Amino acid sequence: MPINQMNIRLLICAILVAALTASFSASVFAQVSVHQVIEEGEKRADAGAAEQQRVEQIASQTDSLLNEFNTLSKVVDGLITYNSLLQRQVDNQEIEKAALAESIDNVALIERQIVPLMTRMLDSLEQFIQLDTPFLLAERTERLERLNEMMERSDVTSAEKFRRVIEAYQIENDYGRTIEAYKGSVPIDGNPQEVDFLRIGRVALAYQSVGGAHTGVWDVEAGQWVELDAADYKNQIADGIRVARKQVAPDLLIVPVSAPGEE
Repeated sequence: MPINQMNIRLLICAILVAALTASFSASVFAQVSVHQVIEEGEKRADAGAAEQQRVEQIASQTDSLLNEFNTLSKVVDGLITYNSLLQRQVDNQEIEKAALAESIDNVALIERQIVPLMTRMLDSLEQFIQLDTPFLLAERTERLERLNEMMERSDVTSAEKFRRVIEAYQIENDYGRTIEAYKGSVPIDGNPQEVDFLRIGRVALAYQSVGGAHTGVWDVEAGQWVELDAADYKNQIADGIRVARKQVAPDLLIVPVSAPGEE
């Protein structure tokens, strides 16, 4: 075989080997590149999933913080309203405190003025009882004496003293609009005898002895007891006594009444 032909065959073989080597290398390179791309894609997918998870976590934390903020806002609004109410109460208490302090400062002055007033009231009440129709004299006089004794006591407050004085005035006032029957004694023919008294307000004060033998009335103008005609007033006074004791129903009574005097 000639040398040239041999060289040509060797050259062709070398070319074929080179081509096969290049083709194999390109295939291997291509396979390596695909694997890298897939791995890189998987890495990016994992990174994206982790990022998405982090975003969701942040969103959840944000919602939680927002809810907490709304709750705290409502609490703050409630505290503002409550503090405003407390402030108004404190302001009112300060006003009351100032008024109370002023009242305390005036207590001594008021007490100095009210004690003489009560003394004058008791003096006026004593004169009134002396000039009034003489009913329940023992009871009314004893009440007045207790009040005078109370005025000298240091263990009774001025407020309690004033209350009792006013109460005595109220009792005297009630006498003028009530009817009452009670037992007592009246001098008849120079001897005290037990009688039943009939008081009709302050309009009339009459008596009737036990058994009805004597019937009389207080004469305001004369200032003494005057005996009445039994035929005219015995039954009327007796009926009045029963009415006052609620033994019979109220009815019209005819009793002697003193005419008002001229001033």
